[in-house]
Amino acid sequence: MREFRRIGWGMGLALLTLVLVGCGSKTLNRAPVEDRPLRQGAPTAPTPTVIAPVNQPPGFENAGKPGYYTVKPGDTLLRISLEHGQSMQEVVRWNQLENPNRIEVGQVLRVVPPVSSEVVVKPVTKPQVVATPASAPQATASEPATPASAPASAASKPALAEDDINWIWPANGTILAGFDDVKNKGVDIGGKAGEPVLAAADGRVVYVGAGLRGYGNLIILKHNNVYLTAYAHNQTLLVKEDQSVLKGQKIAEMGSSDADRVKLHFEVRRQGKPVDPTKYLPAR
Repeated sequence: MREFRRIGWGMGLALLTLVLVGCGSKTLNRAPVEDRPLRQGAPTAPTPTVIAPVNQPPGFENAGKPGYYTVKPGDTLLRISLEHGQSMQEVVRWNQLENPNRIEVGQVLRVVPPVSSEVVVKPVTKPQVVATPASAPQATASEPATPASAPASAASKPALAEDDINWIWPANGTILAGFDDVKNKGVDIGGKAGEPVLAAADGRVVYVGAGLRGYGNLIILKHNNVYLTAYAHNQTLLVKEDQSVLKGQKIAEMGSSDADRVKLHFEVRRQGKPVDPTKYLPAR
């Protein structure tokens, strides 16, 4: 009996051990997780590229075209206008500028008058053939035909008229400094404070003010589509913008604004380029 009991206890322990081992080794039925490296050449989802809009300066599409100017650091609209022989008001109008004091580097400005794109084509009419009466004398081969009077060249006349200006000296003082195209873009004429400054020719006032550095109280006259004159360092300005003036008219009083002494700085600009005034003014 005792042997059977021992055998029974032994079998029971063995069964209990198998049950415990079986319970401990049981795992949950979960999907395996493993890190797999991407195969070389496998397609990947494209990363969206966001392109920020580029703000171009006004008029950039006209950069480099004839008749346009690209604003550089330090430029002012007045200086740009003067150097291209135009009035600031015209440049403002051509470019539809709301504020002439706000221009930006890289901005492209029109500095020549816009040309109308409209072309008027005149119809070609055939000359009428008029029957000649029998009594009318016929032209013979020996009689040269009378040529129609040729019209004067429209291209040559305006060019001559633009240069045909009867200049006078704007002040009576001695020349302190002459034109050299580098340091002095005009002539400096000495005098006393309050002496008259005269318009060198008939013209229209296109600028009055002190907005151009180094010129002090300045007046600019436009005489035609070719010539401008500038009168700088004045003490008193006696004209207004868009006013018409006559040759010899007093437009200012001599002074020393933005200068080391009393003097008149006088410039003649031909199509915006400074030229030697003494080549245009009468000999003294």
